[in-house]
Amino acid sequence: MNPQSDHRRQVTVIGAGIVGISCALNLLRDGHDVTVVDRVPPGEGCSRGNAGLFSSDSFVPLSLPGTLRKVPGWLLDPLGPLAIRWRHAPRLLPWLIRFVLAGRPDRVKAICDALEPLLDSSLEHHLALAKGTEAEGLIRSEGCMYVYEDAKSLADEAKSWDLRQARGTIVEKLNAAQIREREPALAPIFEHGYYVSNVGHTVEPMLLVKGLAKYFAQSGGVILQREVRYIEIGPEGPSRLITDGDDLDIDVLVIAAGAFSNRLTAGLGSPVPLEGERGYHVTIANAGIPLNMPVFANTYKFIATPMAPGIRIAGTAEFGGLDAEPNFARADVLATHAKWMFPDIDTSDVTTWSGLRPTLPDSLPVIGPSPVFGNLFFAFGHQHVGLTGGPRTGKLIADLVAGRAPNMDIRPFRADRF
Repeated sequence: MNPQSDHRRQVTVIGAGIVGISCALNLLRDGHDVTVVDRVPPGEGCSRGNAGLFSSDSFVPLSLPGTLRKVPGWLLDPLGPLAIRWRHAPRLLPWLIRFVLAGRPDRVKAICDALEPLLDSSLEHHLALAKGTEAEGLIRSEGCMYVYEDAKSLADEAKSWDLRQARGTIVEKLNAAQIREREPALAPIFEHGYYVSNVGHTVEPMLLVKGLAKYFAQSGGVILQREVRYIEIGPEGPSRLITDGDDLDIDVLVIAAGAFSNRLTAGLGSPVPLEGERGYHVTIANAGIPLNMPVFANTYKFIATPMAPGIRIAGTAEFGGLDAEPNFARADVLATHAKWMFPDIDTSDVTTWSGLRPTLPDSLPVIGPSPVFGNLFFAFGHQHVGLTGGPRTGKLIADLVAGRAPNMDIRPFRADRF
């Protein structure tokens, strides 16, 4: 930290997930006075239940050529990876049109090129951010395995792997015997796989964020559990947070509120097509099987991660709006997938969770200065890669607040690109 900085500012960060806390820690280490505000404690929003990966190869966008053809089958399959609440469908339609257009080959290439440097070396960035904190001991570096049932399912993903390898991802191709050698508890149905070594994971995502937040508070940062109800705008931009507790004056404001960010930015001249993409997980304690590393099962688009509380099965995408109640039948589907993936797993001790991923139609987050106000910065919309991209996003925001030029091109992440 540099408490004697000549450019010391009072910075308020809305959002105490991995992205918000990463921003706060980087800003604090730059010598600013930093306050984090969130309606829930650190790490208890979307960060609480993610799959736990630091996956530098996850720059391939959600929309690809051919994705649209798969959607009807996914929606009709009760075990499929996608669900849409039909009452929300009319409001979702403009987002879906943008999503499909983002899957054009030229856009896919541009999105990969933009996301790759944001996610690059994620494991190393997490280790650097967590150094000296309680979070440091929660990080693992065993890599990740992707498994496929047959040659057709492997071929269906060829484009994704071509995009990854063209940007430097090193993969080891595995046959059925090599898959079982690495993960003997997997079902024998998986005939093909890839192993990627530069993937890390955390054994407890919520505690990772809480460990970083504890260090932030011990180092002089302030964390307030309050709900932001309104942001007053003064002559220079946002000037005051109206909350359900005491109101807060603003010097510099960073919005990192995940899926709820557009409710704030829209009133500040920057509406964006942000959807709350609901995800689910089941965590299976006392599973009775070994799992050495995260394993992604392509057929149903979910991942199994070894964690301290048990084996976490995370995935599915459901669109129903920010205020729709969870449908925990979607979590039950994941428990069914666990038995399909690991025939000998004991699923008698299961807990479930659901949360909202902040997803934009082009798979790119919003990172950078507000196009309207000079004291306002954005850091949200990371869809499935918030944990992976959190530390680098925090460093970019710290650079921008300090007036330093970021060491990567952030123009693709601007809020007014839509």
